[in-house]
Formats: sequence, C-alpha cells, structure tokens
Amino acid sequence: MAHYFDENPTTPSGPKTIEARFHGIDFVFTSDSAVFSKKQIDFGTKLLLDTAILDLHTRCIKKGRLLDMGCGYGVIGITMKRVFPAMDVVLADINQRALTLAQENAKSNHSPFVTILPSDGWEKIEGSFDVVMTNPPVRAGKKTVFAFYDGAFENLNPGGFLYVVLQKKQGAPSSFSHMEELFGNCEIVKKEAGYWIMRSQKSK
Repeated sequence: MAHYFDENPTTPSGPKTIEARFHGIDFVFTSDSAVFSKKQIDFGTKLLLDTAILDLHTRCIKKGRLLDMGCGYGVIGITMKRVFPAMDVVLADINQRALTLAQENAKSNHSPFVTILPSDGWEKIEGSFDVVMTNPPVRAGKKTVFAFYDGAFENLNPGGFLYVVLQKKQGAPSSFSHMEELFGNCEIVKKEAGYWIMRSQKSK
C-alpha cells in the first residue's frame, strides 16, 4: 500500500488541480496520487497558514529563513513565500513525486525562488531557520513526528518559532507535551474543529 511518506511512489499518476486563496492571494496547485491531501488542501494546513501568517504579521516578522518541513506538493512553503517575499523559504520532503509537484507549483504560483530539497526528515537539511512550519506525517508514527520537533529545536535560531498543526485525536496532546519539554514552552495558538495549532519558541 502506497503512503504519502514513501520516497518513490509507484501508484499510477492522476494529477488534480486545486484552487485556493490565502491572505487575499489566489493560488492554483497541482496535486496527484500518493501525496498528502491529494483531493483538496486539508483543513489543518489551511488553519496553520491562516494562524501563522496572522501571528508573524502581529510580531512584525517579515523576513528570515523559513522551512516547510514535510512540504508535500508545496502549499505551505509557496504560500508563505508569496505572503512574505523577503523570506528565504526552504521546502523539504521525502516523497519524490510530491517534490516534483512542489517545483511545478512554485513556478506556476510565481514563487520560483524557493529551495526544494529531497530529505528524509532533517537528514539533508542544512543551516538554521527563524521559522519552521509543519503538518507532520502522523501515519509515519510518533517517532518520526517527534523527530521533526527535535530537529526544529536543534536548527532554529535563538528566538525562532516552530508552528505545528495536529488533530487532537491524532496525538496533539502528546505533541504539545513533547514540544513543551523540548523548548520549555508551548502554546496552543488556535483550536478549531478538533485541530490544534501549537507554537514553541526557542530561547533567545
């Protein structure tokens, strides 16, 4: 059975076009089989984007280095680059089909100047970041999900933020506890329809 966290999916291709609007900007994304949320942009990703964009604007953070960890076909990273064009945005995923889509979507959504990397977790990601955002692959298991947070803690600059979206029923409380222990803080910025948006900040 194919999963969206497989490195080289063998499921037959079936491209799909998805329209979206974030922060007053229209987007058109191409999705496909064997990638996360292939039929539509999932509610958690939408909530994460809306919440993080508002939070960063409130904090007057408009530049720096941002990582979309487990980027899929690129919705988070591409949207953030359009909303915050001065940011240096990196997208990373293990799924080669998703990465090819992310490349295409970056070009078609006027965001060609993003970096898109094949990486199993943090394996091939270099440098430090000011913001890390993730809708983690819960089906890959808690060990994989927590490794995303551990890597974020190691690779965030002092004062940097980790934003995470998870459903309560898919482990948000345990993720909250792990992030709180790791960073010394974690805040539930938003709760809606069973989804939690969690934010931790690395000490300055």
